Amino acid sequence: MVRPMELRHLRYFAVLAEELHFGRAAERLHMAQPPLSQRIRDLERELGVRLFDRTRPRIQLTEAGALLLEHARPVLAGVDTAREAMRRLRPGEAGVLRVGVPPDTRPPVLRTLIGGFARRVPDVLIDLYELTTDEQLVRLREGELDAGVVRHPSDTVGLESGPVLRRALGVVLPAGHPSALGGTPVRLRDLDGASLVIFPRVMAPRLYDHLLLVCRDDGFLPGAIRHARNPDFVHGLVLAGRGVHLNEAPTAPLPDGLVWRPLENYSLAWLTSVVWVPTRHNEAIAAFADAVHESLTEAGHRPHDRPAAT
Repeated sequence: MVRPMELRHLRYFAVLAEELHFGRAAERLHMAQPPLSQRIRDLERELGVRLFDRTRPRIQLTEAGALLLEHARPVLAGVDTAREAMRRLRPGEAGVLRVGVPPDTRPPVLRTLIGGFARRVPDVLIDLYELTTDEQLVRLREGELDAGVVRHPSDTVGLESGPVLRRALGVVLPAGHPSALGGTPVRLRDLDGASLVIFPRVMAPRLYDHLLLVCRDDGFLPGAIRHARNPDFVHGLVLAGRGVHLNEAPTAPLPDGLVWRPLENYSLAWLTSVVWVPTRHNEAIAAFADAVHESLTEAGHRPHDRPAAT
């Protein structure tokens, strides 16, 4: 009795067509050689053609075999693509959750986040990627990430977001700067004309524009804008008198010669949340969102009383 052709028969055939050796093909397929030979004979009987010429010292594809291989390869590739697409709909179920975090995420936050996630879902490995907000949003929509930690305002249309947490910003200044003296909060207008050291706009365009708009509205028009993303480079520019830098309170001592002061304007803040594609939400993503909330709260972030702007 001839069995109906199955997908696995095509896969057996394709592997044998690549190896042209029953022993090596069986090894690749993790099966014994006799069952492989039987499945190939079943396929040949169903199709009514010989797929391999076994009369030579080394087996060869027949003309029919070569034609079948031409059709089988795209079918098998399509099945593999479909399986990968289905796997992406089940983040964490394959044992790995792929997530993005901002490049300036502090070490204590990462430590608490990773530990908190492991406590909640010990069977899932968290795979962290250091990515800007816009890089994360692109990869989320393309299915290359399961979840991300992004800064607002940002373009999160079509994505679901967890609770937004807020961390007020201050300013990093050279110790000799007039606004660095005393313990009172710094007014943005007192920085008017100073150069501003800020992350490149491409990292988070909407957040970049928002920060500059708030500065302008509060009387701070930078004399120049210098872009930097590495904290050491940022601090080096400020230390050299090349500008001031807006950021949250440091968790570690700043280099000698630099001070951080709070701002009088509380509208400048990091607004952060976890985002994901709604159809992919599951237990692993929920655990990640809870771990992020825990780690940011421990680092001084507080609930934001308004929805994040997009």
